[in-house]
Amino acid sequence: MHRDGDRSKLFTRRALFLGAGKTVLLSTLVGRMYYLQVLESDRYHTLAEDNRINLLLLAPPRGRIVDRYGQPLAVNEQNYRVVLVAEQAAKHLSDVETVLDNLGRIIEVNENERRRIFRELQRRRKFVPVTVRENLEWDEVARIEVNAPDLPGISIEVGQTRYYTHPEVTSHVLGYVAAVADRDLTGDPLLELPGFRIGKSGVEKVYDLTLRGTGGTSQVEVNAFGRVIRELERNEGQPGAEVALTIDLELQKYVSERLTEESAAAVVVDVRNGEILALASTPGFDPNAFNRGLTPDEWSTLSTDKMTPLVNKAVGGQYPPGSTFKPMVALAALETGTITPSTRFGCGGHVSLGSARFHCWKKGGHGFLDVHGALVHSCDVFFYEVAKRMNIDRIAEYAEKFGFGKKLGIDLPNEQAGIIPTRAWKQKAFKQPWHKGETLIAAIGQGYVLTTPLQLAIMTARLVNGGYKVVPHLTRDLVTPNGVTARNRPEPESLGINPQFLKLVVQGMIDVVNSPNGTAKRARIKEPGFEMGGKTGTSQVRRITKSERDTGVKKNEDLPWEQRDHAVFVGFAPIDNPRYAVSVLVQHGGGGSTTAAPIARDILLRTQLRDSTPAGPQAEQEPRKKVG
Repeated sequence: MHRDGDRSKLFTRRALFLGAGKTVLLSTLVGRMYYLQVLESDRYHTLAEDNRINLLLLAPPRGRIVDRYGQPLAVNEQNYRVVLVAEQAAKHLSDVETVLDNLGRIIEVNENERRRIFRELQRRRKFVPVTVRENLEWDEVARIEVNAPDLPGISIEVGQTRYYTHPEVTSHVLGYVAAVADRDLTGDPLLELPGFRIGKSGVEKVYDLTLRGTGGTSQVEVNAFGRVIRELERNEGQPGAEVALTIDLELQKYVSERLTEESAAAVVVDVRNGEILALASTPGFDPNAFNRGLTPDEWSTLSTDKMTPLVNKAVGGQYPPGSTFKPMVALAALETGTITPSTRFGCGGHVSLGSARFHCWKKGGHGFLDVHGALVHSCDVFFYEVAKRMNIDRIAEYAEKFGFGKKLGIDLPNEQAGIIPTRAWKQKAFKQPWHKGETLIAAIGQGYVLTTPLQLAIMTARLVNGGYKVVPHLTRDLVTPNGVTARNRPEPESLGINPQFLKLVVQGMIDVVNSPNGTAKRARIKEPGFEMGGKTGTSQVRRITKSERDTGVKKNEDLPWEQRDHAVFVGFAPIDNPRYAVSVLVQHGGGGSTTAAPIARDILLRTQLRDSTPAGPQAEQEPRKKVG
């Protein structure tokens, strides 16, 4: 009996310990469940929702670019592209190769594309889609969708691609968009979206952030395999602003066509406010090719062309202005009192300075001329004599007032400043002193003097508008969903030039074209009321030796293209109340009077005719519409 009692007590203690243990475990389980389901319910509800719902970033539509009358220049078109998400495709890079091999049996994926894909996979996070191919045909899309089960991580996206309606005509104004490079990454998540494009040159680059807009979001429900079940919510974001330019598309097309087959540039500007109506550089290029991606052969062709189609010669080309610089020197000489309107110098065909001889373009000389006659005949000797009496720094002072030697601030990238030499400039650039003979060469727009076609057009505008500092610009206003934001420009300020001297120089330019003795008389506009004034220029790119002068200077047509003179002309119209200024430069085109002046004449006549037609500037008064 005693043993049975001991056993009973032992069993009771064990049962008690076991029950207590179960109670503790049950309490712990209940406590944990309370903690998870009550205290932490919000957290785990959020985690569950995050696992069930994916938030996708949506690229906003890029803003359009239109001309001054609303004609579209850059728009967006639908684009089918195939993308790869490494995280969904496989755990190892070698498995991604297998996926690309399978895809390559359906659509072409060349070696260059494969190398690019793997570069992007290495620098991007695994869940970020990488574009494999863009601009797919519909049958390619269909084949990929049919084979989707064998292509993990591969999907088709529908996006937008940039399209330029008049590509070569507007290429140097608009520029182009292209894929985001490593150096372009700034932390903006939009830049990591597959197929996203940013502005790389032209207006597209200057206004990239404005055109880019604000990204939207899409909340989609996905299953355990990551397949999208349905879209729960969508926020389209805000499209980029529409950029309205000062460019007249029809005039731009005409100017480009007039320069066809030449390596050339032309600028048309409104002398009252600095609006650029046309800015052309030929040859151009197809910006749509940059958007889709250039092939190595295409890039080689563009980058090695001796006519440099990728350079915007209107703002980035620097050339000796030749005799188109003479109105500037004449004005500086008058303003500084170096000469008076009645000062006369004799031209016998050359002038000497020490042991050096400086020649006029006319071998026999022009006889005695005042400043008006020197402009009409473009006499080099007259301006040599002026330069003998002037300091190069005084010429530079007035040249800078009229826009030379510095960037004008036009809303385009890669604008060049040109060169207006001074004594200090030469000392800094070459560690050498300035020589008087260099002033003589500079006075006829040669030597160290370099200008851009844009600067020549602005010089002309400031001369003929009464001496007001107009600043060139390409943008009229920005149109957003909230309305129009006008690009207000300050009223141009006076340069403080004597009106009588301006009138004298401008009259000389009028007679360059309309006088029987003018160097551009063959290029005059014959239609009454549309007459133009201007100044010819022929810029040498090689040195003419004494022996060649003795035997006869070679004609341009007998020289290799690279050794021929540049043909330059600046002009304005109408002569009674100037409204438009133009500059034309034909690279290695020969004589300014024979090559550049006729082109400028046709451009100025067409510009004035556009002004007088119903499709012309009257349309400017129509209110612009909101986007969206």
